[in-house]
Amino acid sequence: MDPYLAFLIYLAAILGFVALALILNRILGPKPARSAIKQEPFECGATPPDPVNVRRIPIKYYAVAVVFVVFDLEAVFLFVWALAAQPVTGFMLATFGVFTALLVLILAYVWRSGVLRDVTE
Repeated sequence: MDPYLAFLIYLAAILGFVALALILNRILGPKPARSAIKQEPFECGATPPDPVNVRRIPIKYYAVAVVFVVFDLEAVFLFVWALAAQPVTGFMLATFGVFTALLVLILAYVWRSGVLRDVTE
């Protein structure tokens, strides 16, 4: 069997399982009712003494977390590619070039959007 075909079948199986799990969770999972008590912040069972002092985490930190995960996974893929590239062919170098170009484009987008600059201020 062609390794690329095996990879695509494996990828389709993973994506299908994740989609099935999410759909079943949506259909069969619990649907809690919203209430005023559930919307209050929870701190060790006690209500906060000063509700003005309770701050939410800014949404920009989630963007930093997503960027970290993307670049962390890409680093893992580069290590796997380096270990698997035994004899290096032109196709493998082209694949590496496309992957690296995508990485540079993502980095340029993150840099231009100012995701990291907003967090440090």
